[in-house]
Amino acid sequence: MKKVVGLLTILACLGLPLLAQAEVTINGAGASFPYPVYAKWAHKYYELNKVKINYQSIGSGGGIAQIKAKTVDFGGSDDPLKPENLQKDNLVQFPTLMGGVVPIINLKGVDAGQITLSSEVLADIFLAKIKNWNDPAIVKLNPKVKLPNQAITVVHRADGSGTTWIFTNYLSKVSKEWKEKVGNAKSVSWPTGVGAKGNEGVANNVKQVEGGIGYVEYAYATINKIPHANLINRSGKAVAPGTESFSAAAAAADWKTAPGFYMVLTDLPGEKTWPIVGATFILVQNEQPDPDKAKTMLKFFEWCYKHGDAIAEELHYVPMPDSVVGIIAEAWTKEIKSGNKPVWP
Repeated sequence: MKKVVGLLTILACLGLPLLAQAEVTINGAGASFPYPVYAKWAHKYYELNKVKINYQSIGSGGGIAQIKAKTVDFGGSDDPLKPENLQKDNLVQFPTLMGGVVPIINLKGVDAGQITLSSEVLADIFLAKIKNWNDPAIVKLNPKVKLPNQAITVVHRADGSGTTWIFTNYLSKVSKEWKEKVGNAKSVSWPTGVGAKGNEGVANNVKQVEGGIGYVEYAYATINKIPHANLINRSGKAVAPGTESFSAAAAAADWKTAPGFYMVLTDLPGEKTWPIVGATFILVQNEQPDPDKAKTMLKFFEWCYKHGDAIAEELHYVPMPDSVVGIIAEAWTKEIKSGNKPVWP
């Protein structure tokens, strides 16, 4: 009897760990722009499938660096890589969402949407040419708002950021001076202001600094209940941020003709169009060391496209159209391989 018990004990010690199914974890890192959605998608997917998606919000620059170094399974970036850069680094890129970057403000007694800024005024604030909230240029645009005699504190990203790339891309299109002096990049030499890490950091800083202005993905404004400014778009219309105005910009995108899904959605025409819209992208290696893990990762994104729209829309993001999702699946089959064999479907 003792021998039987001893044998069972040995089997229990040696066999159970071998029989137990290990929890699958997929690691990603990058853009903070889509983090609110990715976090909710990951939570729901784990509940349904027991696959853990670990995504670190470290900024687009960090996401690109980590996927190039192969330290994560996927990277996230709002700064789309051009086809030649994808090819050079053996990467595949595909979009997951579209959303709007908005100016957020902290002015006593001023609620969301009560202030409207033109593209020129927004650029001049971030160029440090307009330094006070009761500057005549701001007053002219907002005659019914009592603007305080208060210094403007600019809050910008301190890390390499796709949100910064989208924001500075817009400013470079609407301001010749911005384009020449500062330019469009994930990191720029800011003429003024204080830096903060991530959309989270910018939102928190603006919330704490009276007179502050910054730029974040719209979900961070709504989640943190920070007032935003409306903007005058390319068609000369004052528009508010939200699903409708973001969708108006997204409708102009022709993904079928975009090599490597490279797409920029800033300063597009249309009376209802929000002028600072961007897509956010996933980057993966085109040669996968583990085909099963790669397929598990793609199944997660397939689920997001098929079942994640309601979560995205709740946070005021614009999901990818079904027609684009089909093109993305084709790209997975053609471009993502393991040992020269497709990992999808």
